[in-house]
Amino acid sequence: MTTLSLTDMQAISERHPDVFAGSWRKTLTGWAVGLGLVAYLAFAWWFFAAGAVLAGGNWGIAGTYLADWVSYEVRPQIDFKDDRLDISYPRFSAYRADRHPHWLSFERPATTAAAAPANKASASHVTAFIGSNDSIEVTPAQVLVRRGGETLDVAVVRRVSVVASGPLPSWATQKKPGEKITVDFGFAGSAQIDADDVNIRHRFFGWENFFFDGHSPYWGKSTGEVMSLIASDERIDSKMSNAALAWDNIVNNSEWQHGDVWIKMLQTIVMAFVGTLFASLLAFPLAFLAARNITQNRLVNQVAKRFFDFLRSVDMLIWALFFTRAFGPGPIAGISAIFFTDTGTFGKLYSEALENIDDKQREGMRSVGASPASVQRYGVVPQVLPVLISQSLYFWESNTRSATIIGAVGAGGIGLKLWEAMRTNSDWENVAYMVLLILIVVFIFDNISTALRQRLIGNKASH
Repeated sequence: MTTLSLTDMQAISERHPDVFAGSWRKTLTGWAVGLGLVAYLAFAWWFFAAGAVLAGGNWGIAGTYLADWVSYEVRPQIDFKDDRLDISYPRFSAYRADRHPHWLSFERPATTAAAAPANKASASHVTAFIGSNDSIEVTPAQVLVRRGGETLDVAVVRRVSVVASGPLPSWATQKKPGEKITVDFGFAGSAQIDADDVNIRHRFFGWENFFFDGHSPYWGKSTGEVMSLIASDERIDSKMSNAALAWDNIVNNSEWQHGDVWIKMLQTIVMAFVGTLFASLLAFPLAFLAARNITQNRLVNQVAKRFFDFLRSVDMLIWALFFTRAFGPGPIAGISAIFFTDTGTFGKLYSEALENIDDKQREGMRSVGASPASVQRYGVVPQVLPVLISQSLYFWESNTRSATIIGAVGAGGIGLKLWEAMRTNSDWENVAYMVLLILIVVFIFDNISTALRQRLIGNKASH
């Protein structure tokens, strides 16, 4: 084989310049495509007002929500009274008038003009230790905040105003003189000092009361103490063993609702499986009617294909809304939505697989006098069955994710539970828990589906 030198190539290009010259049409087409793409992106940016959305986004709130996924806040409220302070906690908090966090200390008043309500604890002086160098000291007329090496002294005139003794440090803000002062401790939390009360938010990393809520006898105990109680022969509840009581407390945890979440997750799995199974069973025989090489009647082919197009052209979410109206909220609506959508999708995929089979096997079956049913059974099905099952397994795994989305519109399952937690705008740790549970389930079913598909493809290749 002759190899051209660089000199020979230059000589040839000089003798035949038209051959080596680039086409102006190709050059112009490349520029046109590039300019068109830039114009499209600019139009999309303007049409969707992306700049205004990014500029108007409250990124501080987004950061707080993300922090709530992996942390929790303890929120004591200290109310100012004439001669005392009243300490209280949110309604569903594990802390109460006779149970306080270890970082909150207070002194009982010597005398009070009026007793505090039963759900509140009275104090004359309260100190909240936010960190090693950060704290908040509260008395009926004064709040002293320490952060790092700085101190903020706030005088409180009950129901009138709060006044700082000097300039506010960088970590404290006040919109107008006399109004509330907000103190920021970073990730550790914050506090709002008002003329009526002091609201403290102390943040900790982790998920609070994940196993036992404040009503459980195991609450607040270390792992060793819990295991010791479980192994003890002395029963906490005479009706059940300590181990059964611990399991009951975990499942019926009022804050995390493990039992309900697990049931909803099981509903999601069942919705995906049953919907996919029914869709496969219906689409399989109908695909033979849609395949042109199987059913020679063109009218029947078109009717079957248009039926599949109709079912899959309506999104699964729309079907879920429709069936939620028809059957009410619950897994039946979700199963029906998956069934309708996947019947259309499977019908199209199955019919295309049938139209691409090798006709030699069918011809061989006909040559030995096999009946039409036997021709399809032994000449067609063995060719396409591994492919059809593989596609069904993939959609089963995919529908496990889709069932979560349609559940949010009322079709049952974990999606509805997830949406309820998001609507509270405060239970983001519960949202993170359910999202993590969904990821684990999807990961498991993805691996199961992949393993089964590989076995089917391997069996097909070996034959």
